[in-house]
Amino acid sequence: MGLLDSKVALIFGVANDRSIAWGIAQAFAREGAQIGISYAGEALEKRVRPLAVQIGCNFVEPCDVASDEQIQRIAQKAVERFGKVDILVHAIAFANREELNGPYYNTSRAGFHLAMDISVYSFTALAQAFQPHISAGGALLTLTYYGSEKVAPHYNVMGVAKAALEASVRYLAYDFGRQGVRVNAISAGPIRTLAAAGVAGFKDMYKRYAEIAPLRSNVTIEDVGNAAVFLCSDLASKTTGEVLFVDSGYNILGISEAIE
Repeated sequence: MGLLDSKVALIFGVANDRSIAWGIAQAFAREGAQIGISYAGEALEKRVRPLAVQIGCNFVEPCDVASDEQIQRIAQKAVERFGKVDILVHAIAFANREELNGPYYNTSRAGFHLAMDISVYSFTALAQAFQPHISAGGALLTLTYYGSEKVAPHYNVMGVAKAALEASVRYLAYDFGRQGVRVNAISAGPIRTLAAAGVAGFKDMYKRYAEIAPLRSNVTIEDVGNAAVFLCSDLASKTTGEVLFVDSGYNILGISEAIE
């Protein structure tokens, strides 16, 4: 038996086969979950649909999470198709590329609003739409990054957004706890995803990461997928409002040794 047998999981944010969301989808399917996938926009559809076939997923729907109407529509479709939803995964973040260069104080008002809307509020909006349909034992999961706690050069407004997202996890965990539903986040180390490509200096950081982190290794989408299985399974039935680091131990460091 799989750890997620009989569970229905909707995963928002699959973009391609390098997406963290895809790593989670594969792990969930391996553990017996019935999967639904959502992607952002027509441009991604040709990449996402073949991936869905690989895991036997036949619920593949677009959703612009900046639209409450589209969120409500996909919630209704999911309930009509599956009858219930046990797990909701939010793997969505966005900021304009220009906001990730130069000093943080140059963040534009419009850019700040956009990053907060897509990267933070969308999790709350999805939670709101699916709240009536997630029963006791269910789980909500989102993805964050250590730039929420410490300065990560060039991460800028996304670091601020991730801090707000982590606060949202705690408040949602309090609210959903009354119905026996858990809300958690995974803080993953740097992974070569489509989103990471927009962060200046990412390649150099990625290379140095494996030299500095205690486990001396980079993190993969499979690592995050396995952690997600734990957090969304009954094994974590009393864990909520938490941020689980999957970063080869990088977050424990105060200062790194010089690399020779």
